Amino acid sequence: MATQGAEEVRTAVRERYAEAARAVDASCCGPTGTTTGIIGRTLYGKEDAEVLPDTALAASLGCGNPTLLADLHPGEVVLDLGSGGGIDVLLSARRVAPRGKAYGLDMTPEMLALARRNQVEAGVANAEFLLGTIESVPLPDESVDVIISNCVVNLSPDKPAVFREAFRVLKPGGRLAISDIVLRRSLPGPLQQAMGLWTGCVAGALLETDYRENLEEAGLEEVDIEPTHVYDRSDLARIAGDLIVSVKIPETIDVEASVAELDGAVMSAFVRASKPKH
Repeated sequence: MATQGAEEVRTAVRERYAEAARAVDASCCGPTGTTTGIIGRTLYGKEDAEVLPDTALAASLGCGNPTLLADLHPGEVVLDLGSGGGIDVLLSARRVAPRGKAYGLDMTPEMLALARRNQVEAGVANAEFLLGTIESVPLPDESVDVIISNCVVNLSPDKPAVFREAFRVLKPGGRLAISDIVLRRSLPGPLQQAMGLWTGCVAGALLETDYRENLEEAGLEEVDIEPTHVYDRSDLARIAGDLIVSVKIPETIDVEASVAELDGAVMSAFVRASKPKH
């Protein structure tokens, strides 16, 4: 898939999610203009919402609930790639307490500041939020039992690097359990180049076959990609409406025709893999 320059993509993503963090701070009602946030938030149960600050749930811009997928156990060390406002880190920290720990990694200072405030409000001691990119994780080799992520890997301009880093920091037998946006068929060329769709979690997504190959080439095994929501025309029309408001979609893109062409091509998915034990 053709991509924008890596730093251009990171800058656009960082600016968009910094704006989302400021919107949460300003309104406590959550940001608009995100591709999957509303669908992702519906996957958190009442019991999760009751133990989290309102701003943590409002800042959830994901496409799933990886804490359900990961089957976390007390004493484990968890890493959330692209932790945003901290919702999945705080939930994970509660599940692995008292001896376990949850790390959140994010490249957007505004999101890190929001996550740390949410941590204090939630009273969670066994969590730590780190500044950095998911292509270069600031943790030692074989230091993590479980890696989770929520609709972030698709935003990376260098996904093979993300999966190599995941393999590096996982302990032998460690597991990857992430929610992400995955393509069921290729996007038309102009949509791949639209920066607004990169930051909206669509144009950066991998084909399902490429996703599987990238994970296996990094050394991970037992790869499973389970669809959780296939985006139809009504979903895509809403997303397009949000993006028109929040970002500049190139005038060369026919939005109505694109919605029709993308019908059924994009899905949210649970992605599982593991590092060999030996």
